[in-house]
Amino acid sequence: MVAEVKLDSNRVIADKVVTTTCPYCGVGCNLQLHVKDDFIFKVTSPFDSPVNHGNLCVKGRFGYDFIYHPKRVTTPLVRRYLLEGKPKPEGREQVFAVSTDGKPISNSLLSNLWDWVETDWDTALNITADKLVEIYKRDGSDAMAVYCCAKATNEDNYLLQKMFRALFRTNNVDHCTRLCHAGSVVALQKAIGSSAMSNTASQVIQNDVFIVTGSNTGENHPIIALQMKEAVQKHGAKMIVVDPRRIDLVDFAEMWLPLKPGTNVPIFSAMAHVIVKENLVNWEFVNSRTEGFSEYVESLEKFTPEYAEELSGVPAEDIRKAARMYAAAKNGAIYWGMGISQLSHGTASAMALIHLAFLTGHIGREGTGLNPLRGQNNVQGASDMGAMPFHYPGYMRVDNEENARKWEQAWNIEPGGLSRKLGLTTTEILSHAHEGGVRALYIMGENPMMSEPNLNETRKHMTQLEFLVAQDLFINESGAFADVFLPATPFAEKDGTFTNTDRRVQRVRTALAPRGLARPDWKILCDLATRLEVRLGREKSARWDYESPEEILREMASVNKDYAGVTYERIEKVGLIYPVPDLNHSGTPTLFTETFPSGRGKFHVLDYVPVMEEADDEYPFILTTGRLLEHWHGGTMTRNSALNEAYPEARVEMHPADAEMHGIMNNMPVRVTSRRGEIVLRATVTEKTSVGVVFIPWHFAEAAANLLTNDALDPQALIPEFKACAVQVFPARESELPNPDIVVARGRY
Repeated sequence: MVAEVKLDSNRVIADKVVTTTCPYCGVGCNLQLHVKDDFIFKVTSPFDSPVNHGNLCVKGRFGYDFIYHPKRVTTPLVRRYLLEGKPKPEGREQVFAVSTDGKPISNSLLSNLWDWVETDWDTALNITADKLVEIYKRDGSDAMAVYCCAKATNEDNYLLQKMFRALFRTNNVDHCTRLCHAGSVVALQKAIGSSAMSNTASQVIQNDVFIVTGSNTGENHPIIALQMKEAVQKHGAKMIVVDPRRIDLVDFAEMWLPLKPGTNVPIFSAMAHVIVKENLVNWEFVNSRTEGFSEYVESLEKFTPEYAEELSGVPAEDIRKAARMYAAAKNGAIYWGMGISQLSHGTASAMALIHLAFLTGHIGREGTGLNPLRGQNNVQGASDMGAMPFHYPGYMRVDNEENARKWEQAWNIEPGGLSRKLGLTTTEILSHAHEGGVRALYIMGENPMMSEPNLNETRKHMTQLEFLVAQDLFINESGAFADVFLPATPFAEKDGTFTNTDRRVQRVRTALAPRGLARPDWKILCDLATRLEVRLGREKSARWDYESPEEILREMASVNKDYAGVTYERIEKVGLIYPVPDLNHSGTPTLFTETFPSGRGKFHVLDYVPVMEEADDEYPFILTTGRLLEHWHGGTMTRNSALNEAYPEARVEMHPADAEMHGIMNNMPVRVTSRRGEIVLRATVTEKTSVGVVFIPWHFAEAAANLLTNDALDPQALIPEFKACAVQVFPARESELPNPDIVVARGRY
């Protein structure tokens, strides 16, 4: 007998369910957006997803309501002085409030000429085109610069870099990879000729032993962390965690090496020392697939486990044990995050990991590999699309004549028209914002006023720009400095593709109509580029009349062979892992099975270089920064969502021993100072961090961690040292908190 089931008449039945890709971290989880009356009321995930198998983190499941936030900008905005045709006022103002009636903002302490005023698209785009062309004709290519966006689609990023290269003839093109994995990119390029993740995250269940270092995977890539835990609990893998903080993965690890921040090179070089001295080397791999071994081995002599212990605080015997475990594994792998790369020696830190894989042969096979976990949802794709100052799409050097000619032909540009000059990086663009330097900056979806180090200095640079365009969802801390604001659509209101950390190219699909007058990024760029081309008087058009994002991808793939076999039809269901060299190719989950792009893998001699700023009597703590499970980057999306209720304020984590010594208790307001700035926030007293180390997330503008960080750069990758600077911590008053009245109704601290 079949029981009768009564359906709830009040149950919401979706008008449609749209499958798309998550807009947060690099995992690239598949989402199902359940839509009723043009409103997303639920998010699920298909259980047959090869990426996340139906699992979602808190951001993926609940972090979409920023789409409906009342502060979201859905109408183009320009500064009053531009609308009124007046000269630019002295001193750039940071303005968040918007005049909705065309009149000056009431009770504003700011110059009325700096007020925001809503306008139409034609007006906003014409003003933008006129000002950009004016500056270009007056000051040339070097005066123009652009920040592309790792949160935007492949198609958006391709178009934006194309616009600045084809029309303004500049390679001053970069995006946030400079601030996250640049050290890894440079190291991998120098060692093997490719910066991509060598395997897929799902292969972790094939690992016998794997190292996780510089990655709080449980908070930054939660779904990959689930797979790591499964590898340990269900498949018997052994995990080695190397991190100064007791991250949640430590509870599943065979070993935890709590190193002092910035001592990665000694730790991993000491492991290499043990592997060589105890003859645990895979000689067949070293002899057949690498070069530079002899010189490298000589440099290892000083990196004894005892030497590493002295520098890092990790016991020498633990270093030996970890080295033996990794070397003896049938399948060993390394997964790392920005705790490796965001150092003034980030390139060397990543290189030390690469050496371990070379010595043991743990690369080029399933269940092995060198796997840098990409931060943002499309940081891999944005890099693939050429959103970097040294490369066209497909990592083709801009100073190579053959490469430049290929793109000149693809973009219908006269021979010699594209610049062969290497461009400025993200960390250099704003420091060049002065007379005779960068005068015009276009920012799509990025927020340097949160993501740059030493923000007090960044603020000075922002005020020195002549013209700034922001293309975004909200007026964030950087957009508040802009002259023109162009409202874009979020992931749920546009089509395109993202490329995740696995190199998997996946669809992004429209689920909702654009709010207000907002437009997809690619449409904004096409419209603007057409106006620019007319004003520049170009005899030949580089073509901006695309009818769909798919057309844009095909143009890029016609030159970038890694994407040659990627089409929207082929990635309709599960995506494809590039390289996909032709339309019959099924993708390449595992790279370097027979050779490296550079031929042989190259060992490099390394030395230990301390972080630029060590703890001392005046500043006795080392500050390291990072992300939280509930938030994302500068908070533009998550802090305008329900996720902000779960973690609504910045906190500094301190070890109980340090807290007791300085008279600090849990939840107490404290002042954290460095040689560059200070912030006031509450303390969380926890054994999660090590003695002498404090941790601050960088999502909170009101207590911005990057007011404290130094702007020392890795000389090779030009990436800032976010993971180590000297600070002091003092008790503070409740009244000094930026939000003393905040009430935590729910959350996890």
